[in-house]
Amino acid sequence: MTFPEWTKPSIYGALGGAIAVSFLGFTWGGWITSGNAQTMAKNLAADEVTLAMVPVCLNMSATDPQRTAKLAILQDVSRYSRRNAMMETGWATHPGSDTPNRDLADACLAGLMLDGS
Repeated sequence: MTFPEWTKPSIYGALGGAIAVSFLGFTWGGWITSGNAQTMAKNLAADEVTLAMVPVCLNMSATDPQRTAKLAILQDVSRYSRRNAMMETGWATHPGSDTPNRDLADACLAGLMLDGS
């Protein structure tokens, strides 16, 4: 079986074009792999859950009988230690969880407007 003379160059051209399109699509075209899409979705979901939990954190701080003492501690510590101090108050713990959440602690601090002082 013989192939026409133009077959070999056309196959090389199609292969080169496919490689070029793939390269351009993943670098400049915004294409991503399934693994990257799942990672991005998980990060976005975690961020949204944190934002949804900020009112709960602020409500917990508002109803805490030791609120004044805990706010005084939060204001007295350095800016770099506030996240850990917020986590120790118990306000940055998701309901049903035993451990505080670092992202929620940061968001709750911003909600309490202590971070800028």
